[in-house]
Amino acid sequence: MDTLHTLFYFMVAIGLLVAIHEFGHFWVARKTGVKVLRFSIGFGKVIWKYQRDSASTEYVLSLIPLGGYVKMVDEREGDVSSEDLPYAFTQKSLWARTAIVAAGPVFNLMLAVILYWVVFMLGETGMRPIVGTVEPSTLAAQAGFVEGEEIVAVNNITTVTWRDTMETLLAAIVDAEEGVPVEVKTEDGALLTHILVIPLAVSQNPERLFKELGLKAWQPVIPPVVGKVIENSAAAKAGLQVGDLILSADGIEYSDWIAWVKYVQSHAGKMLTVQIERDGQFIAIQLTPDSVIENEQIIGKIGVGVQVPEGLRESLMVEHSLAPIDALAAAFERTWYYSGATLKMMGQMFVGKASVENLSGPISIAQYAGKSAEMGLVSFLKFLAIVSVSLGVLNLLPIPVLDGGHLLMFAIEAIKGSPVAENIQIVFQQIGMTALLALMALAMFVDIGRLFQ
Repeated sequence: MDTLHTLFYFMVAIGLLVAIHEFGHFWVARKTGVKVLRFSIGFGKVIWKYQRDSASTEYVLSLIPLGGYVKMVDEREGDVSSEDLPYAFTQKSLWARTAIVAAGPVFNLMLAVILYWVVFMLGETGMRPIVGTVEPSTLAAQAGFVEGEEIVAVNNITTVTWRDTMETLLAAIVDAEEGVPVEVKTEDGALLTHILVIPLAVSQNPERLFKELGLKAWQPVIPPVVGKVIENSAAAKAGLQVGDLILSADGIEYSDWIAWVKYVQSHAGKMLTVQIERDGQFIAIQLTPDSVIENEQIIGKIGVGVQVPEGLRESLMVEHSLAPIDALAAAFERTWYYSGATLKMMGQMFVGKASVENLSGPISIAQYAGKSAEMGLVSFLKFLAIVSVSLGVLNLLPIPVLDGGHLLMFAIEAIKGSPVAENIQIVFQQIGMTALLALMALAMFVDIGRLFQ
């Protein structure tokens, strides 16, 4: 079921992003007088098609959804009839051809703006970005972060939830040459700015970055009171009830639910002597946690949930939304910000300064699609927006075969006053296709490697 869920949302995401990209080419081509023969979403075997008549555009859905294309009347692709010649792509002005090619990635960036606009208007509910325990040896500690501070802005961009803060911070780290400014509000209301300096070797290695950054969300001390007991669980069999207060286990006293959970997890299959308080009475019970495999490790679980103190959840959560005009401005700002971060990351990978672990292939994208959909509409829209930004920026790179490669040829044509020779274009396209296939193979290799980690 999880696989079908992931596959469905992956298809939805890729289908939408490809359709918008190709619609950009299609719409501008039609507006500039170019005849469009086929509008295809996907490659390979055709599974559905529609054409009003023989003179109109054929709309196609194909079996492999990883892309699409718009086929126009073009003298480079074969003989063109005299009646279709005025509507050929190659007969249009340089500026018209440039607009048609640029429209695909531009429409992806426009889609990102629209998606972020909707996200900011719908609003987001999440944990307040309050800093938790800061370990002494971490980068956060070196920057001066203190437990209890609330992060209000990263790299001069306002953040209101923990997730939004971390997403913005990770994007800022890519662009950080002299450190990332993080503005915080202390517990007494003062505003301070910490400069988070990330060594290049750490910033370009995701695994090291998460380990050495040292920024964790604040977790309140919650008394170990049982709020839920799962039927037929180890806890239910041992006689634990809702409202029981855990006092100690094997002589170790507990006043914090998290500490109690960690003790249970580290004692899978081992009998525990647990002291509880129930209705003013002290009771001793024998409890053996079940052994459960989680993240390739055996941990103990007893099947209970915590009783959250009244009002605590509300105090930790924040709801944030913007008025339409403010949301639109924020959407443009966020799209521009992520476009710059994406471009810089690609540049660093090209020159070998960034790890290829930052690449995401179809497997990773599918997993992110499924997980973001599980988290709700806003999360899925944000996922679509960031992938749309990546798709737009990638296609603008001056690599033959991509839209940016064609734009490069047009720029040379504008400078020299005539089109680049066809044989030279063919050579560049072959080089670009080879490079693109190598990049796709590398991304797939990295994806498969992640599956086995």
